[in-house]
Amino acid sequence: MKYAVIMAGGIGTRFWPASRKEHPKQFLDVFGDGTLIQNTVARLQGLVPPERCLIVTHERYVEKTQKQLPAVPEENILAEPISRNTAPCIAYAATTLAKRDPEATMAVLPADHVIGNVEQYHKTLDVAFETARERNALVTIGIEPTHPSTGYGYIQYDGADEEETELQACPVQTFAEKPDQSTAERFIDAGDFLWNSGMFIWRADTILDQIETHLPDAHEAFAPVRETDGEIDAETLTKAFQNSPRISIDYGVMEQADTVYVVPGAFNWNDVGDWRAVYDLSEKGEHGNVIEGDVIMQDSSRCLVQTEERLVVLVGINDQVVVDTDDAVLVCDRESAQQVKQVVEYLHAHQFEEYV
Repeated sequence: MKYAVIMAGGIGTRFWPASRKEHPKQFLDVFGDGTLIQNTVARLQGLVPPERCLIVTHERYVEKTQKQLPAVPEENILAEPISRNTAPCIAYAATTLAKRDPEATMAVLPADHVIGNVEQYHKTLDVAFETARERNALVTIGIEPTHPSTGYGYIQYDGADEEETELQACPVQTFAEKPDQSTAERFIDAGDFLWNSGMFIWRADTILDQIETHLPDAHEAFAPVRETDGEIDAETLTKAFQNSPRISIDYGVMEQADTVYVVPGAFNWNDVGDWRAVYDLSEKGEHGNVIEGDVIMQDSSRCLVQTEERLVVLVGINDQVVVDTDDAVLVCDRESAQQVKQVVEYLHAHQFEEYV
């Protein structure tokens, strides 16, 4: 049976100051059409119903998740006691699913993506589900690149059968980290690279076997969880996360495994990684500005401005991001939006925790 595991434990530091530790990015209504996590569950309807969606989030966000996703059963909201990257998160979810349904096939999806053309998205996931079941494989979704982006990792794959017109899963040759500009251009020119979307599909028992092979410390750490009948007590779960290595599933398993496939996705996709992505995806007003709240623009263009309460006035300003919250204001060049993460790191390092 098909299940979805939605990873929703991150803080979204590049979305500071709107995204905070107590109300992170996935719970924000960025585009005025529902929060990112609500839209992630909603777009699965017709493929995976809410009762087969599992949400893995930090324990501090359980109540918030329940309020935003009332159709998801409470027992499907899995609380991480500590954040240890995606491998322990997936080990926890796969262990839970394998107990409930030994035949479970799971799609692992981040909670903060924006996806258009849902019909094509469903078709792509269906091919991935089928491949995972029939070939006992690890499957990922690659996005057909539209430009030589340096903000995404890449997947090189064996090309699809040109005589085959339907979607198909292709063997993965290699994974590549976020490249510099010249390398990204070379990837695009090669024609056999896709953007790494961070979406994965596999049988629950398959990924658990792969974790045992490639991440034996994580497998051992979660042994008491696998052996527990019924509800897992907090101490057992906390020890499992503490004893598990802090590593992503990409590094720990996907780049090590043999039977890995990618399905090229031809739907609109964005991981909404920073404020520039919000600008790019938003409807532009006069002079290319994106405005939310009480804002006056004079001789200013191509700016993203959000304010919660105060009036914000821009005069002679171009290509900037301005985000005004009740206790902090961000002003940055739109092209430097990725560097907002460094601001949060600075706040942590200098004990400005009240702003994080």
